[in-house]
Amino acid sequence: MAFEESPSEKTQNLKELGTTGLPVPKSNVFCLPIIGQIEGHIVLPSQNKTTKYEHVMPQLVAVEENPEVSGLLVLLNTVGGDVEAGLAIAELIKSFSKPTVSLVLGGGHSIGVPVAVAADYSFITESATMTIHPIRLAGTVLGVPQTYEYLEKMQDRVIRFVVDNSKITEEKFRELMFRTGELARDIGTVLVGKEAVEVGLIDEVGGLSKAVAKVKELAKAKAANQPPSAEPNPVPNLMPGPVPQP
Repeated sequence: MAFEESPSEKTQNLKELGTTGLPVPKSNVFCLPIIGQIEGHIVLPSQNKTTKYEHVMPQLVAVEENPEVSGLLVLLNTVGGDVEAGLAIAELIKSFSKPTVSLVLGGGHSIGVPVAVAADYSFITESATMTIHPIRLAGTVLGVPQTYEYLEKMQDRVIRFVVDNSKITEEKFRELMFRTGELARDIGTVLVGKEAVEVGLIDEVGGLSKAVAKVKELAKAKAANQPPSAEPNPVPNLMPGPVPQP
């Protein structure tokens, strides 16, 4: 079956992907890529590959409201980025009423970890990695106790979210976060593929076919368990009938 592209679609595909003639089949699964660095309130340099949270959030709202979309597939290959922007995206994914599945490809590092575990079910490919490390601050930092208290509160937010939305324990996650000797010039842990599953961070090792099948499986189960819509109340007949004769 051939798929016809409109002139505007051809121009957009040529600009973004360098080619035309791409298949555009209709799907009831929405794919959301989280790639590069998650950009927050500060605009990153133009040469950086970024995911802008102000672009992602309206898309998620639109998917939630679209009756033709039955599930969400999140593809992650990110180095992390802005903590609050990443948590905002993760909270939106977590609060979806429709089934959500995440797939970590290449890397799901730093604040990408909460985004990955926010879905109903998560996958990671065998070669993908996830880096768990303490929160960092960039820019001017005041050397006062309040700064360190704020940093600790932000770190606790991330830890609490990950623990609440995965099978990993808080003790294990903190141990991985503050482990020394594994990362050069830093502290933290790099998990590769099945290691992320073994510690309870990710649900399963798998690729695209498994992730798509899982979204459809969850969507089918949700539709089967959804109660049928209530029948509308019959409209009463307000027309007067014949007047009875004495």
